[in-house]
Amino acid sequence: MILGIVHDSARQEHRVAVTPTGVQALTSRGHTVFIENDAGEDSGFHNSFYQDAGGTIVYSKQEVFERADILLKISPLTLDDCLRLKEKQIVFSFHHLSIAPDEVVRAIQDKKITTIGYEIIQDEYGEFPILTSMSEMAGQMSVHVGAQYLQNEQQGRGVLFGGIPGVPEAAVVILGAGVVGIHATESALGMGGHVVLMDQDVRKLRRAADLFGKRVTTGVVNQRNLDKAVKFADVLIGCVSIHGERSPILVTHDHVKSMKRRAVLVDVSIDEGGCVETSHPTTLADPVFLEEGVIHYCVPNMTANVSRSATYALTNTGLPYVRGIADLGLQQALEQDFALRKGVYFYQGKCTKPAIADIFALEGHSIDMLLETP
Repeated sequence: MILGIVHDSARQEHRVAVTPTGVQALTSRGHTVFIENDAGEDSGFHNSFYQDAGGTIVYSKQEVFERADILLKISPLTLDDCLRLKEKQIVFSFHHLSIAPDEVVRAIQDKKITTIGYEIIQDEYGEFPILTSMSEMAGQMSVHVGAQYLQNEQQGRGVLFGGIPGVPEAAVVILGAGVVGIHATESALGMGGHVVLMDQDVRKLRRAADLFGKRVTTGVVNQRNLDKAVKFADVLIGCVSIHGERSPILVTHDHVKSMKRRAVLVDVSIDEGGCVETSHPTTLADPVFLEEGVIHYCVPNMTANVSRSATYALTNTGLPYVRGIADLGLQQALEQDFALRKGVYFYQGKCTKPAIADIFALEGHSIDMLLETP
């Protein structure tokens, strides 16, 4: 098969879908891989590394789109991307279709595209192998961001995250005890913060208590607890999401108004719309804005700022699924791989996710039924 690796330039995207070692794993199996010029440069993977791995460098994004049977991206499809797509192409990416423009979804339908979302590939154990690696990184980074923007030069409250004897540490409230929340908690505790971890699922809070003991305060998300917690926070980290759907709004505009002046709010859920009412997407070049006196950090692709680590992680977890389709073909790979089937948003232009079908008023289809249809 022919695979194409795109240089994603939207939103200061520094990651690339596959490392040179990953390309070698594909070319050694007889596949052709085209890489857009300098696609890996920001991650320290030069063109020559890909050429040594058997890949071919091309100097036009259009050429990658035209040649590839399987297109490997990082960022969600843009309207410009949709103009370049060819019929029945297979596109791997972080699609986040629950918040995609209507025109993108219509183009996927019209061109009979198969879209596979890294963020919804789910194995038989209920784990999200690709998303988990990014979530682990985002959890750590959210705390580093909070500590950075608490400083005066970043317009923050002038609070030292870990405190010193006689001077209290920062109060960190983390909403969501999933992968992001657990890694944020671990990082915040390691940096000396006072951590309150909240979730609606008591089982997740028990797991956190098992991991961290009495070093972390846990709380159930309800209106009363949330009202108290946001007022207490120097740093508020929102990491609440529903896989493949828009994030629910937990933190309202009134909550933000009640927070400490120049507190820091990191909305890690922003890639699925955000869990804070006052959030809107920002970029790595301009990552924060002030709303109701609170610093908001809302970068959807925050792990792009550690692009080399992120690209290694993506290749480790994502390459087996790409290789499966390249080796077996789309239908056979989907039939044999449960996790890959779960990752399909659209199969040849037909929507396979009920939540997406509802959002865009589309006819929904079962992926299993579609695969059985001749």
